[in-house]
Amino acid sequence: MAAGPVAKETTLPSMPREASSNASRDPANFTSSAPCLEFSSAAAAPFLREEPGERAMELQAGAYRDASASAPPRERERKLQQEKLSGVVKSVHRRLRKKYREVGDFDKIWREHCEDEETLCEYAEAMKNLADNHWTKASEGEGRIEWCCSVSREYFQNGGKRKALEKDEKRGIFTSKVIPNTGIHPTPKTENSSENSNHTSLTDELLHPSGKIRLLDVGSCFNPFLKFEEFLTVGIDIVPAVETVYKCDFLNLQIQQPLQLAQDAIDAFLKQLKNPIDCLPGELFHVIVFSLLLSYFPSPYQRWICCKKAHELLTLNGLLLIITPDSSHQNRHAMMMKSWKIAIESLGFKRFKYSKLSHMHLMAFRKISLKTTSDLVSRNYPGMLYIPQDFNSIEDEEFSNNSCYIRSDAEDEQLAYSFMELPDAPYDSDSGESQASSIPFYELEDPILLLT
Repeated sequence: MAAGPVAKETTLPSMPREASSNASRDPANFTSSAPCLEFSSAAAAPFLREEPGERAMELQAGAYRDASASAPPRERERKLQQEKLSGVVKSVHRRLRKKYREVGDFDKIWREHCEDEETLCEYAEAMKNLADNHWTKASEGEGRIEWCCSVSREYFQNGGKRKALEKDEKRGIFTSKVIPNTGIHPTPKTENSSENSNHTSLTDELLHPSGKIRLLDVGSCFNPFLKFEEFLTVGIDIVPAVETVYKCDFLNLQIQQPLQLAQDAIDAFLKQLKNPIDCLPGELFHVIVFSLLLSYFPSPYQRWICCKKAHELLTLNGLLLIITPDSSHQNRHAMMMKSWKIAIESLGFKRFKYSKLSHMHLMAFRKISLKTTSDLVSRNYPGMLYIPQDFNSIEDEEFSNNSCYIRSDAEDEQLAYSFMELPDAPYDSDSGESQASSIPFYELEDPILLLT
């Protein structure tokens, strides 16, 4: 997707000194001389600092404790336990970010993190406890797991994939009718064209009737998709919380050549995987899920690597489902979501669906190219996968005080103007729609964890 128009005669605030000095240590942060105003993570920094800062989290936690104090004893005990578990999770995230700012070598930091079995086990137990006992679902269809299942069913079983491929064909025929500035009318793509082989092999692309949707859940923790019969699920995690999840460091997973086997043989292969998993064949899965995964990593480049590996592991026209936390209203981080969209689509994806629930963004991307198409020379695509927490200073992480960054009126006006430059969402995805929900999202109701 082409970037939206850049606001003219506008000077964005410079990147904070701490964020700037640390950004230079990340090999992902190389840029061309061509300006990219609206998607510069440095330019976006002042607009993002106040939400993720641990100072703001401390204020939230204080309000949360006040509410707990007035609750009945049993409910108060449950809330205190929830706060304690959330503290375990957010402290792990906070330490990773702090180490990254101090050292700058994300490979070294991640290697040491994966070797810290005690911390990882404590984290896994806390996440499973939160999911089992605290993230209760009070509204059918609003859960992140249910959203992933719904999108997968719509795409693979209810005609979504067919519609997307037909739309691809229409786009191809339309753009090939006339070459701009020449008046030349090239031969339109037809069913006999080798360039349009995706559509001619439509029947082969669709799942065979008896087949299951092969799903890889990265950072699975407790394997929530295992209970759904339509999926052949492989859950992986650096420290699994249950026996059905394979131990695997996805960031360092080796990708091998694709299997040249029939569908049932590939299914049999997945059912016989050895634990731990160090390597997997490419083009193996129909769906890959990153649920609350990318924000775990302290470096944008690590998030980029994960998306690139997902592209290699997906079959053509497979789905990458990304869920990332955000308790703000839909437009608060519209710049960031548009930046993510451009970065991920540069790898050979096309966004199929986007939804904003009360506490998170949910995105579905369709793999439209077998090869990674990203050009890292002309644009710093890895750096575009930033999150608000990337702009916290070390002082923020250490709760130095209880104040938080407040945008000025001028900055609010400038940010509002930048939102006006964004394209309308309904035309921004394959499905032709963009969804937002004002219904409370009860599955992730923890205000402490949501700001980690």
